[in-house]
Amino acid sequence: MSTTIETNPLLDRLPPHLKQYIKPQNYEEYTAINQAVWRYVMRKNVDYLAKVAHESYLDGLRQTGISIDQIPSMYGMNRILKEIGWAAVAVDGFIPPNAFMEFQAYKVLVIASDIRQLENIEYTPAPDIIHEGAGHAPIIASPDYAEYLRRFGEIGAKAISSAHDMDMYEAVRKLSILKESPPPSPFPKGEGTLTPAQKEYLDTIKKAEEHIEELQNKKVEPSEIALIRNLHWWTVEYGLIGTVEDPKIYGAGLLSSIGESAWCMTDQVKKLPYSIEAIYQEFDITKPQPQLYVTPDFAYLMKVLEEFASTMAVRKGGWRGLKKLIESKQIGTIELSTGLQVSGVFTRMIQNEDNEVIYFETEGPTALAYREKELIGHGTARHLNGFRSPLGKLKGINLSIENMGPRDLQAYNFYDGKPISFEFESGITVDGLNVTGMRNLNGKLMLIQFTDCIVRYKDEVLFSPEMGDFDMALGQEILSAFAGAADYLSFKLDEHIVSSTTIKTSISDKEQQLLGLYQEVRSIRENEGSKERLSTLFEEVSIHHSNDWLLSLEIYELVYENNSAFAKAVLEHLTSLKEKRSEVAHLIENGIELLNN
Repeated sequence: MSTTIETNPLLDRLPPHLKQYIKPQNYEEYTAINQAVWRYVMRKNVDYLAKVAHESYLDGLRQTGISIDQIPSMYGMNRILKEIGWAAVAVDGFIPPNAFMEFQAYKVLVIASDIRQLENIEYTPAPDIIHEGAGHAPIIASPDYAEYLRRFGEIGAKAISSAHDMDMYEAVRKLSILKESPPPSPFPKGEGTLTPAQKEYLDTIKKAEEHIEELQNKKVEPSEIALIRNLHWWTVEYGLIGTVEDPKIYGAGLLSSIGESAWCMTDQVKKLPYSIEAIYQEFDITKPQPQLYVTPDFAYLMKVLEEFASTMAVRKGGWRGLKKLIESKQIGTIELSTGLQVSGVFTRMIQNEDNEVIYFETEGPTALAYREKELIGHGTARHLNGFRSPLGKLKGINLSIENMGPRDLQAYNFYDGKPISFEFESGITVDGLNVTGMRNLNGKLMLIQFTDCIVRYKDEVLFSPEMGDFDMALGQEILSAFAGAADYLSFKLDEHIVSSTTIKTSISDKEQQLLGLYQEVRSIRENEGSKERLSTLFEEVSIHHSNDWLLSLEIYELVYENNSAFAKAVLEHLTSLKEKRSEVAHLIENGIELLNN
């Protein structure tokens, strides 16, 4: 197995906390059955989507170099994607929402390198290379859409999540992996004949579904990441473009699903004009969608995105933004009116009667930054046990501290190396030895350092000398609050541990034999074998693997034109399979129609 990851300038500039999710594609692990699944889906999609997809899709297939006949390699995709300023990386299934968004902000497509099982050929709840490679990649050849995707990532990476979001993410990831993993062995008809391993498999899936349902039924206020994830779903994944009466497909989930791309065009799926109201429409990733949204053009997507961004804490700040960070229980950042940025896990705030934040606290490693660069000497090593500071104006002084020049500071007894005592309008008092200050590029004070300092509010001591030096942040208000660190290098963020990984199962001798047959047929198609061998291969599959339909279809594809007795025998076998396996009858019929077309 390869551990090498092909790189390029776009990937080289990714921060370490994103690079941790990248894995080698391991192209050699794709089996001949995987390749046949890719071929079937792509042939069907291109035939059908030529009629219903946005005009940029087929052009995008050509521009991104994605082949109909074989699963794309990351190396090949990146070589061509760089021409439109993008890149692609392989990952293992779902990754955290903020990380996914941040990749987009760096103009990097995240592609789950696994491919759906033959049993899930029409739709899979798990991310796979058909969904990502054949769905997302071609459509970004449209410059307007590519810019929307990049901007979406930029905004989405700042969206604040909640603890509930992370629980839901882990639960959905687990269920998608379970549903896409091969069962212990093919299921017989009738529950009474299931083996213990099969019963355990079904029970595990049922419990995972019940856990998701339990989380979905919890009455929680939707977080920013939950709302923007809805926008992502109804546009990037399941979006339609044009008019409600005559929509076209551009969403990757629809472009990569041969079942849902057809079903979504029927009257059974409600079409709604796209608007910011879509943020409140929940979705179930494991089921086809009952309604879809239609945008008039890609420019309108950007308009709605900016409309939503204007409601986010990254732009509004204030006590509401800080409250969201506290509830998230994850690393976040506030930016004060002086430009000082405080990054850490926020745990507390005190507000005055006007709801203004007059004090805040973090716990654990905290870092201070300015313009996304950590302040020298104010990383997590100094603020290992958290950071706390009052905010606001001083009592009885019209001039705020941050606007004081050297003479102003002296006038109010702020002398380096001298003790000082002062009170904020909020009633918070500070008594300590003034050591030094730090100003921003505009000359405003951002930070004042004290030793032997006591900070009090009413009857509570907020800071005492035994806690070390006191660094007081300056700023009358919180202008912005957002997820993640201001300077990603301030924290060791490259230690993400997922609770579950894609399941790799060993295959039986019989399954190995079937793989060999698929490989031989693939070699014959690529002119590396004789077609005379096909009759023997067909005999083996029809006798020993009588339930498999795709290989017989592939064989028929190679012989149907000559209308021979052998071609008719294969067609008869496929016809009997349609009657025997009603659940795949339409797939067989679609494959035959492709040949007739």
